[in-house]
Amino acid sequence: MTLKNWFEKQRKLDHYIETTQAVTQDSLFTKKQVAFLVELGELANETRCFKFWSKKPASEKSIILEEYIDGFHFLLSLGIELGFENETEWKEEQVDTDLTSLFKGMYQELAVLSPEVNIEKYQHLFSMYISLGSALGFTRAEMEAAYDEKNAINYQRQESGY
Repeated sequence: MTLKNWFEKQRKLDHYIETTQAVTQDSLFTKKQVAFLVELGELANETRCFKFWSKKPASEKSIILEEYIDGFHFLLSLGIELGFENETEWKEEQVDTDLTSLFKGMYQELAVLSPEVNIEKYQHLFSMYISLGSALGFTRAEMEAAYDEKNAINYQRQESGY
């Protein structure tokens, strides 16, 4: 699947949700930004990478992948809000592979993301998230399959009044 396909699938899901939920554009960017922050936190929590006080291991890979993909939905959605859905480049940056540092960097990048952002800032955020997925051990094929599965679940949830 090309990156353009990912954005197209997300655009369709966003349109479906916004239509069925009668969503207005008022502060939609901010809501999606906070949603992404929350998903990022849920992902960090499942990896337990920052929990120096605990010996409990990370969650199973499938649970971590599901949380990662939840965030990916909102990252794509933010790109659409910013008008960057025609991006076709899937690139991974060489970044610190320490998960805690990656999460902190993602929070910092997302905090400065605004509707006035330029393409380079969004591409950097996007690349960091791809790098995070790689650091978590996910292949692109795993990400694609998980995205498609979760996308179908998201439609089902909308239809059932989630």
